[in-house]
Amino acid sequence: MTVYVPPSEIQDKKEVTLDNNKSHYLINVMRCNPGSLVSIIDGRGRAFKGKIKSIRNGIVEVSILEEIFLDTELPFDLILVQSLIKGHKMDLVIQKATELGVKEIIPVVTERVIVRETRKLGRWQKIAEEATEQCNRAVIPNVRQPVTLQNFCNQLSSEFPNLSKGLIFWEEGGKRVKDAFKEVIESRKKRDSNWLKVPFFLVIGPEGGLTYREVTLAEESGFVRTSLGKRLLKSETASIISIALMQFLLEEFVKY
Repeated sequence: MTVYVPPSEIQDKKEVTLDNNKSHYLINVMRCNPGSLVSIIDGRGRAFKGKIKSIRNGIVEVSILEEIFLDTELPFDLILVQSLIKGHKMDLVIQKATELGVKEIIPVVTERVIVRETRKLGRWQKIAEEATEQCNRAVIPNVRQPVTLQNFCNQLSSEFPNLSKGLIFWEEGGKRVKDAFKEVIESRKKRDSNWLKVPFFLVIGPEGGLTYREVTLAEESGFVRTSLGKRLLKSETASIISIALMQFLLEEFVKY
């Protein structure tokens, strides 16, 4: 079982005291006792083997035994650019994207989104934290503040000029996923010998889909248009499938 503790509370300490929620989880859900082994992560890539030293008044104290390596991260930075969708659907995307290994999640406001602002950033980050613990990752994905698709594309063009950014999925058609992916990878290889270190972005539209203008904007910013097939998929379904496909294709093309 894996538990997140902020880096500032770990540092070079030999023991850590868990908060009420973490303690309750270990005691009442996982049925842990003194002597039980746990993994402690700092959310930034470091992990430690720990043993529960004591349980007092519902609070768990853990002794840190040694630093360990969790080989659960992808060898590339996969970033999900998700158009805002309603309620629990966005929660689901955050959770599953975390389980599938994304490094970062960028909510974007597009023309057909129903939700145009949110106060759920803290909730989404908490969902990412809990999903990270559940799937035994060492890195908690960062969930950014929502931004318009226009501003996102402008920023990305400035940060990575003349470089293929990734894929934009459009229900109205595009290149086959495998062909589109190969185009991005081969374009990057020609321009940057360190291309694998550049984040790979996936843009997913909202429930009403992306407009032609938005897709054109993304293509002009360095994205390759693709499609997930003939059937219309829900936004949350498209997100999960696209991330899984990217992992598979990178394994095929990159041979990591």
